[in-house]
Amino acid sequence: MPTRRAVATLGVRAYHGPMPGLKLLRPSGAALCVALLVMALAGVAGQVDAATAPIKLVAEVGPGFTITLKKAGKRVVTLKRGSYAVTVRDRASDHNFRLVGPGVNRATQVARVETRSWAVTLKPGTYTYLCDPHANRMKASFQVTR
Repeated sequence: MPTRRAVATLGVRAYHGPMPGLKLLRPSGAALCVALLVMALAGVAGQVDAATAPIKLVAEVGPGFTITLKKAGKRVVTLKRGSYAVTVRDRASDHNFRLVGPGVNRATQVARVETRSWAVTLKPGTYTYLCDPHANRMKASFQVTR
């Protein structure tokens, strides 16, 4: 920030004080408390939204006779109940990906190569993911706990 002397040498008059006709409003104690409370609640709401965001899972089927379900790059063995966002990458036209368990039965189509997004709510129990045409060799399961 320039000093008074530097401002004066530039030919600019520095004005130090309130602007004429401008009244500064000072909030009352109650108004200040309300404003602080609103800001605090907004911060908490943002944290709650982040905490309740669905957990991401990635499902892949094909090419070849492979089928996986991963969370953060690791094969799913157990999950806690709750909301999940599943990205399904079906990479072969002779396979599909089906997820079935308590309250869930979602699948891609066999003849399509596609990427789908599913929102699922998992309840406690056993879930299975499989390829319908090759269920005898392309199948795995995981547990959902409380």
